[in-house]
This record gives sequence, C-alpha cells and structure tokens, in this order.
Amino acid sequence: MRTFILGLLTVVCLLGADAPYDGRWNIFVQNEPRGRAWWLEVKGGKGRFVGAPGGGLYDIPHLSTKDGDLVFSFEGAQRRAPDEEYRAHIANGRLRGTLKAGKEYFEWTGLRAPEITDRDDGSWTPGEPIPLFNGFDITGWKAMIPDKPLGWTVKDGSLTNVAGANNLISTRRFFNYDLHAEFRVGAQSNSGIGLRGRYEVQILEDFGKPMDSHGNGALYSRIVPSVNASKPAGEWQTFDIRLVGRDVTVVLNGKKVIDKGLIEGLTAVANNPDEGAPGPFILQGDHGPVEFRKLVVTPLKK
Repeated sequence: MRTFILGLLTVVCLLGADAPYDGRWNIFVQNEPRGRAWWLEVKGGKGRFVGAPGGGLYDIPHLSTKDGDLVFSFEGAQRRAPDEEYRAHIANGRLRGTLKAGKEYFEWTGLRAPEITDRDDGSWTPGEPIPLFNGFDITGWKAMIPDKPLGWTVKDGSLTNVAGANNLISTRRFFNYDLHAEFRVGAQSNSGIGLRGRYEVQILEDFGKPMDSHGNGALYSRIVPSVNASKPAGEWQTFDIRLVGRDVTVVLNGKKVIDKGLIEGLTAVANNPDEGAPGPFILQGDHGPVEFRKLVVTPLKK
C-alpha cells in the first residue's frame, strides 16, 4: 500500500497541480471594449497567451495554481497594473476566469479549442468567386467596435480609412476558401486582414526589412514569412491566401511566403473565438491608413 501511495504521489508531482488546465483555450471576454477574444495555452506548468495589452503571443512568466485555481500574470509592457492577476477555475468543462488589474475588472469564459480535421490535402475544389467589395460603397461590411466612428470611405474604386479608424467586419461568413486581395499602404503604415474573424495576416510597410512574425504577410505573431516580398510604400500589392482547416498559405506579390503553415490558435485581431464554425473577414483600420481595391473570396468544397 505504501508503495502504491508513493507511486501515486510521484505521478501527481510529475503531472503538476495545473494539469487539469493543460490544453488550448479560446476565450470570450465580457465587456471587452474592443470586442476581442483571447487565447490561452497551458502545458506542463508553462503557458502562452494572446490578449491585450500588447497583442502579441507571449510566454506567461508567472503561472501557478492556488487553492485549485489557475493564476497567472505578466511583466513589463504586458502587465496592466502592479496588482494584475488572472485567475480561473474549471466549471462544467469551461474555464471561468477573472482579470483584476488596478481599476480594470473583466470576467471571461474559456472553451477548449476544437480539433479541426480539414487539411489542405489537394482534395478541395473551388466554388464560385464572391466579391466582398463592390467598388462603390461598404455594402456587406459593418463596424467591429461598438460606439466608434467608422472612418472608412470609398473613393475612385478604393476602400480607404483614416488613421485610427474602426475595424470593418464582413456580414458574410466562410470557413475554407481562397482569398484574393489588392491593397496599398503608405510609409510606416500598418493594417491586416482577419481570417474567420480569428487569424490576422499582417499588412505592413516593411520593404527591404528583415522578416519577423509581425512583418508583411506574416500570420501575426505566429508564423514568420519565408521571404520579404513587400513592395515599396505607395505601390499596389496582392495577397492570395488559402485557408483550409488550420492550414494557411500566403502568397504575397506572387511569392509564396507561408506554405501550409499550421495555425495554432487565435491572434490579437480575433473577435470570434468559435474556431469550429465559419467566420467573417476583418479589415484592420485602427492603425495607419490603408486602401483595398479588390477583395474576392472563393469558397472551397469537397
């Protein structure tokens, strides 16, 4: 009996007290002012997080369990306040959490990220192309952030924003597809296209600069482009993006910069955490000015 108990204690120690929380969680946040979803991964006593502030994918420096709850916090620019504390527990299979940081207080709910079995395996056929922008007005799009001015207009066949505008979200939703987009950014400008309302392909004026996970054509903060295929500021550029399940391929200006990259989870643009369902497109307008003159989606089917 003594040997059995010692063995059981050893297993518990190896698993860690936070083992019930292991996995990837897609998080809905109540009253988050920008309508963002968060993402959390816990694995072997360590964690990663996508949320705000900062918006990137960050390792969690302080993660533990206290009184059965999962507790974590950050440092530096990712820390909201000196007294910051994320705390959560599992109830009915869901992660029920709070964030307390200074005067900020949020309640949030996490669902385990679903398994998505669709793969870009050559078995998908294209349907009919669907224009998402008609060249005349913003029919088919709405503001993503409540109570914030739109900040988008259509001029000379191009959809354009003012710096710091709202994000646009499409009224139609899709799951597996090819997307063709034509865009233009000025010097030091920054935008992005959200796929399924969850995963951002970055738009950035970075001609001639080293590649990184925030560069033009990156899956924001997750997948680094294989080559810098950007054009100089002020020139029209093209994206051809293919999304099947969690497989994403990005062709920037005719050069493949991501080839069937595996999407692990949400990026900072996400406002829709239900990964297993079709989702909208997001056009990011809350940074610098950007123009779009063509957006065409081609659904893929078996």
